[in-house]
Amino acid sequence: MQIDMRIMELLASKLCHDLVSPVSAINNGVELIEDIGGSVVEEAMKLIGDSGAKAARRLKMYRLAYGRAGSEENLGLKDVRQVASQYLSDTKITIVWPDDLPDPALGSNRGFLKVILNLIILAEEVLAYGGVITLSNIRPSDENKGGCRVEAVGRNASLNKAMQGAVEATVSIEELSARTIQAYVTGRFAEHFRYKLSFDQSIPDRLDLSLSLGYVAVEVDLEAKTEQEIVSESVSEISL
Repeated sequence: MQIDMRIMELLASKLCHDLVSPVSAINNGVELIEDIGGSVVEEAMKLIGDSGAKAARRLKMYRLAYGRAGSEENLGLKDVRQVASQYLSDTKITIVWPDDLPDPALGSNRGFLKVILNLIILAEEVLAYGGVITLSNIRPSDENKGGCRVEAVGRNASLNKAMQGAVEATVSIEELSARTIQAYVTGRFAEHFRYKLSFDQSIPDRLDLSLSLGYVAVEVDLEAKTEQEIVSESVSEISL
């Protein structure tokens, strides 16, 4: 998977934007203690503690969603679920992730949980007014071996045209922005690990993001690639 420099820049901008608030709050807490002293120490320490915890929660999520750690085959489902839950704990969004999801046979596939985390981040972006993110199983069919659905329900929960184009890679790199980079990265991770990603927003205020594992296409694609191409894709993956 070749990574364009603009993609790296936009993703870095997103990470910095999401982390600048809690990190700045830590700095503000330190300044309160230095400027005023004893009377606000307790308040300042609480601000520092809460902001530090928020930054740590986001960094853990980003490490798995974007970094090499999320691509490991022995990724623990319980740990991933906890990271996602903590990531959303200080937002207006509630996540419902049943203990038995996804099916262990699916969750053990390389990169499957990584893409699920990216779908959750994407779902968070479309729930600007808050809402509920629910995970459910997709049963095996003639078209796929099953998968996982991430459902986002809330006011105006949908992908706009720019996001749709980013997910499907029907827009040029130059057309991407900080608002669409998550949609683009999510779609490319799904492609990289050879999963099928689709979305349905036919119901108002509801976005369904479906990730499934195909049958023949996966085996054919693997056989069609040379060892050098596979190694090249692995080296190109974002590493944090």
